[in-house]
Amino acid sequence: MTTTTRRLWKLCASLALLSAGMGTMNAQAQTWWKPGANTTWQWQLKGKINTSYAADVYDVDLFDTSVTQINALKAQGRKVVCYFSAGSYENWRADKNSFQSTDYGKPLDPEWEGEWWLDIRSTNVRNIMLSRLDTARSKGCDGVEPDNVDGYSNTTGFPLTAAHQLDYNKFLANAAHSRGLAIALKNDVDQLSALEPYFDMALNEQCNEYSECGGYSVFTSKGKPVFNAEYASKYRTNKKQARDKLCSSMNAAGIKTLVLALELDDTYRYACFAPTVRK
Repeated sequence: MTTTTRRLWKLCASLALLSAGMGTMNAQAQTWWKPGANTTWQWQLKGKINTSYAADVYDVDLFDTSVTQINALKAQGRKVVCYFSAGSYENWRADKNSFQSTDYGKPLDPEWEGEWWLDIRSTNVRNIMLSRLDTARSKGCDGVEPDNVDGYSNTTGFPLTAAHQLDYNKFLANAAHSRGLAIALKNDVDQLSALEPYFDMALNEQCNEYSECGGYSVFTSKGKPVFNAEYASKYRTNKKQARDKLCSSMNAAGIKTLVLALELDDTYRYACFAPTVRK
């Protein structure tokens, strides 16, 4: 190796170390909201948003909620989490034409028309999700709730594995954090332990109904909030004290539980937790 070659090699090595150091500093400098264990919440994805609830967090639709509405909620001292589907193609969304026909497979659910599972291995799908995270940041969302991030355990039409899902969900978490956004892990109960370090909170649907709440201790033990929604009619009517028992169990577990209408349109709401007093 000549003297000139050695000098060039040392210079390149120094530049590489400097670049890596700057990347680390940028990652450390990026901050995002980290909700506490006692954070209260409201979840509404359809209809005119009811802002009257004494909830610390409002979880609303990324596409359908305007910047004006988000700013109004934040002016009231609330944090805003923006919902979007990261695992399904929805044929009514504004960016629907960005997807390729090879990106989506089998229908998500017969009850949900116009939705198909996505191939989370697709580079195109991932780029679309990055654009959605950019939208969340530009609209002023404090955090995001990517839905349908457990495709590997469903019939998607793609050979998705648990490893694919872990990789994708970590990708979403890191991308959200790099944009200064908090992120909630939606369902995906079989990967809670592996994914908890990457997520700031968790949101489940019907963990009590399906006896899946126990695994969320990996979040609550770290002081991270767990939000749960139950839909069964017995909780609305409190038949045989079903709602009383639900709330007692969920409060003991530190899981902030709401009984809601399945449509998430604010036609029914019962909070198991006492509302936070706003000052």
